[in-house]
Amino acid sequence: MLALLLLLAGGAATGCGGRATTHHKPGTTHEQASGSTGTLLDAQDGAGHRLREVPAQGAPEVKLTARPDSEDGWNLRLDVTHFRFTPDSVGGAALAGAGHAHLELDGRKLARLYGPWFHLPAAQVPEGAHTLTVRLYADDHTAWAVAGKPVQAAAELTAGPPGQGTHSHPAPTPTGPPATQAPREAPPADRTVTIAVRDGKVVPATGRTELKRGERLALRVTSDRADTLHVHGYDKELALPAGQEATLVLTADRTGLFEVETHESRLVLTQLLVR
Repeated sequence: MLALLLLLAGGAATGCGGRATTHHKPGTTHEQASGSTGTLLDAQDGAGHRLREVPAQGAPEVKLTARPDSEDGWNLRLDVTHFRFTPDSVGGAALAGAGHAHLELDGRKLARLYGPWFHLPAAQVPEGAHTLTVRLYADDHTAWAVAGKPVQAAAELTAGPPGQGTHSHPAPTPTGPPATQAPREAPPADRTVTIAVRDGKVVPATGRTELKRGERLALRVTSDRADTLHVHGYDKELALPAGQEATLVLTADRTGLFEVETHESRLVLTQLLVR
């Protein structure tokens, strides 16, 4: 009987899926019952998340680099120190040096990031000068902070008119003007696939998109909730604003079977079969 009770207690601690869960009293939030890591402050970041203060020594750090992509937009790289991305435990307790990041454009959230790389399409950035910001969060969605300030980094972007070149540089803005690039028209897509996500379902139903190696594919996706699209094998991501169509263009230069899915809803939108 004692062995049976211990077995049942162990199962309750991990949940039905075998993954650890966070339990707290009714009427409290994850932020109020997420352990003793750091100090939970009353202050908030610009997005309304409370700050979780930790000592400067050994605290998470992040640097942001944005480089123009050869096909479209920018490739963003997050260099983190004393921090690891933990997408499988989002919503759980705050663990030291773990969590995810938020990406903002001029203070407006674009996406939640679960890894060090992110592709930002040019269609998501209006013409002109802008500030990109990445901020580190714990799994319970509190913002890591040092000396009362969120742990974050920024970079400046300058977007030209549609079809023209783009450039970027780290924040703060250098004293000299950014280098300009000659206008460059992107080649048209050979195939266009239009997909919608409504009420947790993919329309049309998930299927396969067959491509020849070297073909250019345009993925046009509309989601009824904010999400992030990810193309496995190509390391391409696309922010999906709620209710707005977003387009990702890629060249199918790798053969094989690759899934296109969403991060938040974990839906497979289509499978790319490249021969």
